[in-house]
Amino acid sequence: MKPKGRKKVKVGTVISNKMDKTVVVEVKSTRRHPLYKKVITKTAKFMAHDEGNTCAVGDKVKIIEHRPLSKRKRWRVLKQAENV
Repeated sequence: MKPKGRKKVKVGTVISNKMDKTVVVEVKSTRRHPLYKKVITKTAKFMAHDEGNTCAVGDKVKIIEHRPLSKRKRWRVLKQAENV
């Protein structure tokens, strides 16, 4: 078992809300290549639980790690940051 600790929190943009109580959140992160110093943008998509179906496409949301809710859903919408 892994030790209990702080849960991961990510900020991203809702790109799909077609499922019931589920949204797809796109999280972008940037880092610099260690040798070539070029800035690399990495995009990851996470399925997150949205209990009230309140999120719309384009909303900025904060998601937090959660226990497995389904086959691919391990994140929960913590709060909506703003509308885009």
